[in-house]
Parts: sequence; C-alpha cells; structure tokens
Amino acid sequence: MNLLKSTGIIGGMTLISRIFGFARDMMLSRLLGASAVGDAWQLAFQLPNIFRRLFAEGAFSAAFVPLFNRKAAEDGEGSNQAAQRFSNEVLSVFIPILLVFSALMIALMPWVIWLIDDFGNGGRTNSTSISLARITFPYLGLISIMTLFAAILNSISKFAAAAFAPVLLNICMIAAMLIAILIDGGANPENTALLLAWSVSVAGIVQMLWLWYWARKAGFRFSLQRPRFTPDVRELGVLILPAVFGAGIYQISRFIDLFFLGRLEEGSFVFLALADRLNQLPLGIIGIALGTAILPALSRFIARDDAGGAQRVQSNAIELGLLLTVPAAVGLFCAAQPLVSAFYFGGKFGMDDVISTASVVSMLVVGLPAYVLVKVLTPGFFARKDTKTPVYTAAVSLTINIALNLALIPVMGVAGLALAGALAAWANCAMLYTILHRRGQFTIEPDLLVRIGRILLSATAMGGVIWFLAPYGDSYYGAGAIARISSILALVGAGAIVYFGLAWVTGAIDRGKIAMLTRKQAAN
Repeated sequence: MNLLKSTGIIGGMTLISRIFGFARDMMLSRLLGASAVGDAWQLAFQLPNIFRRLFAEGAFSAAFVPLFNRKAAEDGEGSNQAAQRFSNEVLSVFIPILLVFSALMIALMPWVIWLIDDFGNGGRTNSTSISLARITFPYLGLISIMTLFAAILNSISKFAAAAFAPVLLNICMIAAMLIAILIDGGANPENTALLLAWSVSVAGIVQMLWLWYWARKAGFRFSLQRPRFTPDVRELGVLILPAVFGAGIYQISRFIDLFFLGRLEEGSFVFLALADRLNQLPLGIIGIALGTAILPALSRFIARDDAGGAQRVQSNAIELGLLLTVPAAVGLFCAAQPLVSAFYFGGKFGMDDVISTASVVSMLVVGLPAYVLVKVLTPGFFARKDTKTPVYTAAVSLTINIALNLALIPVMGVAGLALAGALAAWANCAMLYTILHRRGQFTIEPDLLVRIGRILLSATAMGGVIWFLAPYGDSYYGAGAIARISSILALVGAGAIVYFGLAWVTGAIDRGKIAMLTRKQAAN
C-alpha cells in the first residue's frame, strides 16, 4: 500500500468537500446568522450526522473492514463471492434496523428536542426545530447504507469515490440556499431552513446512488434477502457495539455537547458549528484520511503476522499526521479571529458573533493533534479485532470531558465546552498509546520523537510570525472579497513559508522518509 498516495487521494477529495463546505457555511452564516432559526437548523443537521459518524462511519467501518478483508482473502485472486455474500447478508439486516430506528426517532423527535433544550427551558422546543429535525433525520438511514458501499470500496483500496461523496451533500445544500435567494432574497430564515432540511434528505439519496454505482463498477452485485443473523453478521454486531465507543469518541463528545449547548445562550449551536468547520478542515484532510488509509494496511500486515510492517505503517502515519496537523493547530489558534472574520462576517453575522466564534476555534484546535493521533492509534486495535480496549479509554475520556464541561462552561461559556473536549481527546490519545506500547504492539522510537520535537519548534516559530503579522490586516479581514482573500493568503502564506522552511532546515521533514512513503510499502 502506498500510504502517501492513498492519504493524498482521500485528503484531496476531502479538501474539495471542505472547500464546498466553507462556501456552504459562508452562505449559512449570512442567511441565518447566530439566531434562533440558525440554532434550530444546526441542531436538526447535527442529530443525524452525529449518529451517522458514530454508528455508520465510525463503528460500522471499523468492524466491517477487517471482516470484509478476511472474506476477500478467502476468495483469493479474481473472485469476490464470499465477500459479496457477506456484504448482502449485512445489507439485508442493516436496512430494517435503520428503518425502525429512523422511524422511532422521527416519532420521538419532540421529546428529543425537549431533552436537549434544557427540558424545554432553552427556548428551542418549538414547531420549527421539530419539523427541521424530522425532515433531516432520514439522511441517517440513507447515508448509513452508503457507508457500507464506501467500506467495500475502501477495503479494495478504491478511496476516491467515497471521499468525493460529501461534496454532493454540500452541492445540494448550496443549491437549496440559492433557491431561497431566488425566491425571496433569503429574507425569510424559516423558509431557507426548510429548503436546507429537504436538501439534506435529497443529498442522502444522491450519495447512496453514487456509491452504489461505483461498488457495482468494482464488481459487486447487491441484492436484498430475508434478514438472517448468520455467524458472520453476529460477529460484526459483536464488534460494532464496543466500536461505537472506541471509534466514535469525538462524536460521542459532540452528542454530549448538544445537551450542554441547549443550556447556553442563543447562537451557541451556530458558534460551535462554524468553529468546527475550521477545525474539521485539517482533521478531515489529515486525520480521517490517515485513519481510513491505514486500517486496511494494518489488517493485512497483522493477518500476515508482520509486526515490523504494522509498526512502520503507524509510525509513518503519526509522523505525517503531526507534520501537517501541528502547524494547522498553531496557525488556527493564532489566526482564529482573522479567519472567522474573513469567512463568516457579513449579513446576519456581526462582529460580536465573529469574536464568539473565534474564541471557540482557539479552544477547539488545542485538541486537533490529539484527534488526529486517535484516528491513527485506534486502527491498531481494530485491525487486531480488539474493539473492547478502546471502550475503556473512551469511557474514561468521556468522564473527563463531562467533568471539565461542568468546571469550564460556567467560566468560559461555549469556549469552555470546546476546551473540555480538546483536553479529553488528549487524555484518550495518551491512554491508547500507553496500552499499545505496553503490549509491545507500537512504540514511538527515538528518531520519531526527535522529529516531533523539530516539528514543534518549527510550528512555534510559525505561530510567532502569524501572531505578529495578524493585527496589520485588521482592516482587510472583513472588507470586500478580494481584500479578505488576499489578506488571509498573505497571513497563511507567511506562516507556511516559515514553518516548512524551518522544518526542512531542521530535519523535521525527513527527505529519506518522504521518498520511502512514495514507494509501495506492502510486501507481496
């Protein structure tokens, strides 16, 4: 497996999606603002997406990929009968469960909103919030089916189609907002929110059909049959339940965040959602891409009892992840307000909203390297079919997160909630590494440790430059489009030159390792 190439494909497609996502959120901030309708929309959009990332993309993929690879190994070269049979068995059980769960959640939605909304005391338990949430929730079932197709394609190292699928969601949502502007100039936020809600469910259908087409093109034929809990399906179920905690710590934290957000001032849902868009850019491009790319490789090395190969894949992933994530975190922390102003300021989104969102960004990115490291470390457990150990680390991390929320939110508001999640992610990262190290399954070697130190040194210098230069662009960050783009490019460009220049000079970038990463790593 060519780790850099695979990560580049996934990261490149994710970058396209994030660019469309930025365009989407820039329109959202101006049309809905940090208002009651804005909060209602963010809540409606987050509910199915949290469940999707937690159960489908997180737990399902982590459990399905190793089992699918085992079936593919049974098939041998040029055949996919066992893998296809397993996929159809899973799909036939998966769909009824999704239908029942979605119908139940839609029926109970008034009580779900009431529970999140401080038991109805937060001002968000109303017909608009409930209607928006009911319209968007079918997206969960549609996108979960798509996830099965995506897991199959990822397992055979065809990453591009699945990585491109989120772009389709953003295109549908942008189209909905353009329609709203054509209808009434976007003057009615409730109409805009309703169009957005319907666009999400339409996007689910489009994404599902997109991945179905590419899976068929890869040679897989899907058919529904009577649901049966075969031994393979039962094994998958046993793996999924603990993987919900192990793979989905970030999403579980986000779900808990909803309950705390429902008890904060109006606009808190919007502040966190827009801040997380900036945080998700490097997390999606680097962390999710690396995690997706290394799981199949680790599974193959471990199946061949090649401990050295498994160690090499995770070491390379950590080095590549930190090389890109640490400067991203430092840069976002130092340039939070310029970035938020440049992307979101305007329309119904004022300067007070910019300041509130920037404070959340600064706290979120404290945990950015940890989120990426968790994405790299957890496949070390899942590839060995150990989904139980991450449950324990996740449980401890969640406990820390809740305790920190209770301590920090009264002092810092929504920014305290962001910082609590970041610190909890570092705790989870430390526990995962310690367990792998003690088991002799992965160790950060001295050479990697020295390189991490050089990365930190280069990123610190970059942060100092950004911090010094940022005030000089204050009059440009909220001005016209050209002024915003040029000022942000100048600020980010200066930081990038300093970081990568120092990283190259100090040896934080290992030229030999870069050459090795571009060669095929998996032995025949």
